[in-house]
Amino acid sequence: MKGIVLAGGSGTRLYPLTMVTSKQLLPIYDKPMIYYPLSVLMNAGIRDILIISTPADTPRFKELLKDGSRFGLNLQYAVQPSPDGLAQAFIIGEEFIGGDSVAMVLGDNIFAGHGLKKRLRHAVETAENGQGATVFGYYVDDPERFGIVEFNDKGQAISIEEKPQQPKSNYCVTGLYFYDNQVVELAKKLQPSARGELEITDLNKLYLEQGKLNVELLGQGFSWLDTGTHESLVEATEFVKTMETHQHRKLACLEEIAYLNGWISREEVMAAYEVLKKNQYGKYLKDVVDGKFLDVLHG
Repeated sequence: MKGIVLAGGSGTRLYPLTMVTSKQLLPIYDKPMIYYPLSVLMNAGIRDILIISTPADTPRFKELLKDGSRFGLNLQYAVQPSPDGLAQAFIIGEEFIGGDSVAMVLGDNIFAGHGLKKRLRHAVETAENGQGATVFGYYVDDPERFGIVEFNDKGQAISIEEKPQQPKSNYCVTGLYFYDNQVVELAKKLQPSARGELEITDLNKLYLEQGKLNVELLGQGFSWLDTGTHESLVEATEFVKTMETHQHRKLACLEEIAYLNGWISREEVMAAYEVLKKNQYGKYLKDVVDGKFLDVLHG
């Protein structure tokens, strides 16, 4: 399976913070925001990843992440000239996707929770077997802002509506999507919405009409944060700091995930430690390779 991080957009809701940099390069506690969505794809076992951003910001992501090899990844980059909708990513990434299935995560979304990796791997398996799409639903208090799923009495999704005036549930579709290979052709069939964008909701509706849309609910024990406002940026930083302080483990430590996946060696983690050893992130990497945490499998 291939992966896409969509890290575009104009970031106007975060002005003046984003007047000279990408939203996805802003810090969330001790890491750039884009580390968090990248970690989701890595935990799903995905190594071939396309980062799509604006013409101005793409070089900045290249400077930060380079070819991805230090995280055990194969990174490529593509430009979305203007924000013409989330579903456009699959058209931009057509050559990259090739004959594969694909997962896409939005560059400003953070996911956390025990058992998340198992759900991600199941979504990969569903898509790779040509069984359709998997999206993740999450309870929100303000459903008017999101794509909202309606369920029947058996808990099956029966409709999705973008920013409904009269929501039929409080469960929104989060910014994480797994699709089989037909996604590119389906994306090409979409017509721009009233706001001139190729809507991801319309793409999900096509899968729903086929009976091939699996909506996995992220319930108790899971957290989803969309960091699109000043307030949510602060909340995300506080959330990550609290989680890391109390669990004594880092969220979205890409070197750690790569090491535990067997994608990079102990020596490669130590090379990262040498660069980062003056702060707690670097010291954490040393603890990982020293076997301080019991799930370290690669010595």
